[in-house]
Formats: sequence, structure tokens, C-alpha cells
Amino acid sequence: MSSPDAPSVLELAFSDAVEGADSDDEVTTRLLDAAYEQFRRKGIKRSSVADVAKLAGLSRITVYRRFATKDALVQQVVRREFRRYFDQFIVDVQGAETVADRVVVGFVSSLRAIRDNPLIGGLMEVEPDAVVPSMTGDEGRTLAAVREFVASRLRWEQHAGTVAEAVDVDVVAEMMVRISASFLVIPSHVIDLDDDEQLRAVARRYLVPMLDPHS
Repeated sequence: MSSPDAPSVLELAFSDAVEGADSDDEVTTRLLDAAYEQFRRKGIKRSSVADVAKLAGLSRITVYRRFATKDALVQQVVRREFRRYFDQFIVDVQGAETVADRVVVGFVSSLRAIRDNPLIGGLMEVEPDAVVPSMTGDEGRTLAAVREFVASRLRWEQHAGTVAEAVDVDVVAEMMVRISASFLVIPSHVIDLDDDEQLRAVARRYLVPMLDPHS
């Protein structure tokens, strides 16, 4: 069991993306690739360390030398997928021309990248207890980490003059992250999360106006 004060999977993945961390050795990468495939095909509950070792062409002892428990292996695999998501998010947002476009692209790409991920999206659908607790069960620390990232981007926009100084970027970032997180963990019967055009329209109608201090 992790310490209540230990960082969550998403916090660690977020830090990895921001810091550009990617220091896995060849054997660890081989194990994580095999675990990803095993979990994607069979799910986490139906997979064992022996299954991962077999798929990787390595011994169970080798797996346990790198990961003391199956839970530790699962966390590292999920962490790597979220790190890839954060990396892609940063690239997608940088390609947008205006601050409004960046808000829209960030919202849509966030939902799409996670929901369409073969591992994370699938687990959230069939084994939510394997992923959702990392998003909601850490007393808000994961949300706070992602909120601070969004707030830092909005502060940059303020310094560039594209967002008014009167905008409380911490509150706006909190609202944006909470809205995105709720769509990920609670199914919507009103908004089609598979319809990018609808998601873009929702972002422009309800998220972009948050950047207007007079709205």
C-alpha cells in the first residue's frame, strides 16, 4: 500500500512530462511494453506477473528485480501512458494560434487522448478501480498538480497580454480541470464525448468565456 502522502500515478506522470523524464533502461522498457500489451489484451485483474514475464521473454525473477509487486508494475505502466498523454497535450496546445483555440484544443485533446488510449481508456471502461482512484482518491493532489500546470499556462498568456490581468487564473484552471475530469470519470447522457465538433462547441461556449473577466 502506498503512503497517503505519496504522490499519485497521475502526479508522477505529470512531473515526468514537465521535466522530460525518460530514463528507463532497455530491460525495464521491454517489461513495460510487455505489461502494456498484456493488460491491454486481458485486463489487469486477469493478468499475472508470470504472464508479463512470458510475453517479455524474461524470467519472473527479472520482473521482480525491477518491480517488487504486480501493483508497482501496474502503476509504472499506467504512469508511462499518462506521461505520453501529457507530452501530446503540450504539443497539441502549442500548435493552436489563439488563446481561445488553445483552450478548445486542450479540452478536446485531453478527453480524446485519455479516452482513446488503448490501455487507460479501456481500463476506465471495464476496470475503473484500476485507474479512477489515481484520479480521485488522493485528496485532490492529482487535480491540484494538473490545475497548477493549466494555471501556469494561463499566467504565461497573461504575461503575453492574451488574457486579462483581472482573470483569476487559479480559479479558471480549477474549473477547467474539474470539468474535464468529470467527463472522464462520469458518463454523459447529454454531450457525445466521441463527437469532437460538439466538444469544441462546448469548450467555446462555456470554457473560453471564463477568460473574460466581465462575463
